[in-house]
Amino acid sequence: MGILSSMYTGITGLQANGEALGIYGDNLANANTAGFKTSRPEFQDVIAKSLKGILGGNQIGRGTKLTNITTIFSQGSVVQTERATDLAISGDGFFVMDGVDGRSFTRAGAFNFDKEGKLSALDGSQVMGFMSDETGQITNKLGAIKLDRSVIDAKQTGKVNLSMNLDIRADKGKDFDLENPDKTTQYSNAFTVYDSAGNSHLVTTYFNKTDDGVWAWHATVKGDEIQGGEKGKLIECANGTLKFSPDGRLQETSVGKNEFNFNKGARSGQKITFDFGRTVAEGGMGLQTTQYGTNSDLYKHTQDGYSAGTVAGLSFNEDGVLSAIYTNGETQNIAQVAICKFENNESLFKAGGNKFRESRNSGQAFIGKPGEGGRGRINPKSMESSTTDIASEFINLMTTQRSFQANSRAITVADELMQEVLNMRRQ
Repeated sequence: MGILSSMYTGITGLQANGEALGIYGDNLANANTAGFKTSRPEFQDVIAKSLKGILGGNQIGRGTKLTNITTIFSQGSVVQTERATDLAISGDGFFVMDGVDGRSFTRAGAFNFDKEGKLSALDGSQVMGFMSDETGQITNKLGAIKLDRSVIDAKQTGKVNLSMNLDIRADKGKDFDLENPDKTTQYSNAFTVYDSAGNSHLVTTYFNKTDDGVWAWHATVKGDEIQGGEKGKLIECANGTLKFSPDGRLQETSVGKNEFNFNKGARSGQKITFDFGRTVAEGGMGLQTTQYGTNSDLYKHTQDGYSAGTVAGLSFNEDGVLSAIYTNGETQNIAQVAICKFENNESLFKAGGNKFRESRNSGQAFIGKPGEGGRGRINPKSMESSTTDIASEFINLMTTQRSFQANSRAITVADELMQEVLNMRRQ
């Protein structure tokens, strides 16, 4: 009977729209959930029979059904939080998480370091990334991001780079005297170097013009810092010669003595390379150290040693690289956050706790580095907001409510008609 079937048609509408109300309600409930992606119901009509068979036309519908719930992976707003371990992804991709329940994926980047020094989510699952080697270079080794270098070892100075000018107008002919270096040289400068134990030492370098275009240099250290030295006296640890071309460029260099034997337990025989720049003889421009008619001056100097230090701060950059800043002023890369992408995000399985899991239809996770292969970039000190649009969800609720009411009305009308049929005998 058509009247009876129309009641069942109305029931399908009630069931489908009731489920839709739950979906929109879930979207609204997660309006403040970081990294949440809204969902929408997908309906399909139900065909009971066709009056003309395979000829088409005159099909009788028997209502609707909820066939799919589609998660909409649009980009949420990125909000600054100023918290060092808060991360947001701009673009496609998910953070890779490992926990007691296996591997999962998330867009919610509210992370923190646990008691073991591992970067973790609120539920304790660990953030996966690419580890760095001892020199701070990022490798392709995937593992849990862990701050295991709270102390950085000292490094002895192996090279000093000097950028300077020596005045061509200086008088020549002075013989260097270690007992009276200031009066037997035309120019001097000083800088700090480090021994194998991380102790700092002041090296004073004296320059005296021995001939036109020729300068001798002498690197000295206080005697009480050198094995066998005496307090109040200087010890010459390295020396060499600089030769300049007539146009003031560094033509060639030579090195004589080079051995720093610092005391107090430091390693003996430390050699420090004094780099005055690539000379003309080596195919360079010879412009890092020059001999021009202007005052002698050290423009810039750098050295590659440092003392031991402890972690003073942490920071991420847009490539997702976690760097540790140490009290000795050094910065070293710890790891790089891993980002994965899928062929079909919409088919990922929602696992709760802001996490997704791989499904048969989503395809396998392609794990890589941020910004590579179509993966999004990292926004440090930021969080991705929920994509819930409250106004749109309220409109969806109202339209679904009206649809639910209409279907309930269809059932009521069918019931009244059935009552009329039952009353025919009495009439």
